Amino acid sequence: MALATCAEDTCRYAHKFMDIKKQIKEYIASQPEAKAADMHELHQLILAVQPKCKLWFEIGRNSEGKIVSNPNIGYGMHTMKYAKGTTREFFQMSISANTAGISLYIIGIKDKTILAQKFGKTLGKANITGYCIKFKTLKDLNKDVLEEVIRYGFVAQNETN
Repeated sequence: MALATCAEDTCRYAHKFMDIKKQIKEYIASQPEAKAADMHELHQLILAVQPKCKLWFEIGRNSEGKIVSNPNIGYGMHTMKYAKGTTREFFQMSISANTAGISLYIIGIKDKTILAQKFGKTLGKANITGYCIKFKTLKDLNKDVLEEVIRYGFVAQNETN
């Protein structure tokens, strides 16, 4: 089942077209106030690091409309390679609200221990597993290290694939 993913300037879902930036703004605004503020700040930080990156909005539903994940705001472009030899364009990095806080995903890194090794001791109060960094609030993180993580995320996937 394919995920319904939006990219570039418009998104097709439920026979409606909506601007990606508008979807992102609405998604962030739909969160509780403190989480929305943190997501907006993180969104702006990612855009400051990679200002011309492609924006995506994944609604978290498959092609049949069933919920399969939390919505994601995606950044950049990554070509995913599947075992059967097929490829698919996807984002390099994404953020998503979850019940405990926010998740930052770094897509396409081959070494699933590298984020914890490089940033685990200095990032702050976060759970780092594979390519996901989960945290409750931005105030729990060292923002300079978070910026390093974001920079690393955009560069590392390009170096490893």
